[in-house]
Amino acid sequence: MKVRPARPSPIVGRIARLRHRLRPAGVRRLLVTDPVDVGYLTDFTGDDSWLVAGEGRSWLLTDFRYAEQAERECPGIGLVVRHGTMVKALADLVRRKRIARLGYDPETVTVAQRSRLRRALGDKVRLAPVEGVPAALRVHKDSGEVRAIAAAILVAEAAWREFRRRVRLGMTERELATELDHRMRLAGADVPAFPTICAVGASSSMPHARPGDRRLRRGSVLLVDFGARVAGYVCDLTRVLLACRMTSRAASIYSIVREAQAAAIARVGPGVPLAEVDAAARAVIEAAGFAGAFQHGTGHGLGRQVHEAPALSPLAVKGRLEPGMVVTIEPGIYLRGRFGIRLEDDVLVTETGRRVLTHLEKDLEAMVL
Repeated sequence: MKVRPARPSPIVGRIARLRHRLRPAGVRRLLVTDPVDVGYLTDFTGDDSWLVAGEGRSWLLTDFRYAEQAERECPGIGLVVRHGTMVKALADLVRRKRIARLGYDPETVTVAQRSRLRRALGDKVRLAPVEGVPAALRVHKDSGEVRAIAAAILVAEAAWREFRRRVRLGMTERELATELDHRMRLAGADVPAFPTICAVGASSSMPHARPGDRRLRRGSVLLVDFGARVAGYVCDLTRVLLACRMTSRAASIYSIVREAQAAAIARVGPGVPLAEVDAAARAVIEAAGFAGAFQHGTGHGLGRQVHEAPALSPLAVKGRLEPGMVVTIEPGIYLRGRFGIRLEDDVLVTETGRRVLTHLEKDLEAMVL
């Protein structure tokens, strides 16, 4: 029987790319404190842990609560189980490994933490600011990450279909959001990717409305922004439902937003300037006379966090889409005090174009409850 070779861990490649990124800064090892970055570089799913990575062996600093978990999840990473403070454990490791220069990310290490590190490490160790290296690595998803995002999408979409069957007139926004969260859990989500938005009528004109006591009535617009987190990766979708009947105004706005989203998705591809994707959606909405009703960006990166680089907005004066990026496309029109319409899908940038990862229906007639 032919034995297939074991698939190499993506962690090895991620640490190698981290090492390569550190070289121009003259840093051989980086202190990683952000739990999202720690998870990306180790596959560790616990909290309250730091990582020292770069040349040589990587070391995860954690405590008794996560010791057994870290052994199982991070077989190739050295483990330091601290008994005192995290700073003391780091200082002891740095001394044992004779590290003379340690990089850190000023975006994730607070001023107070840096001050404590400085005192604990003393004058023999230099702290060197190196901004955003793990976050920059996370922009490009490998095949395993794309599969993980796709798995989260499958969960969220299955939950959505069950949720739709259970929506009833008279339910409050809070009840609707709770129902969808429950359905995502039952479908396999570890947790919702973010606080689910269920916004009815005038509430839907606020892009990030919080579910409250407003009830779903006949003729209401119901905007639902939701996503699932599965095995550390998330998805992000938005759909709009129309309760029992469709007003001509809502139907018109919906059609404009759908056209704008289609234009932006069609513009996604390798080498395309970020601002051009936003401009494609914005041009449709502005031509329809709603320029002032769309004032957020057209999309954002997606992965271990709901909002990652790149940003697709008019402010994205630099940067282009590259293969491996996963972005949301989510234009909207918001009529203050009346209703809002937004459609959102998740799109992978490929070597030759794009692949839409989400598959929930968007035909206007199908949006009527």
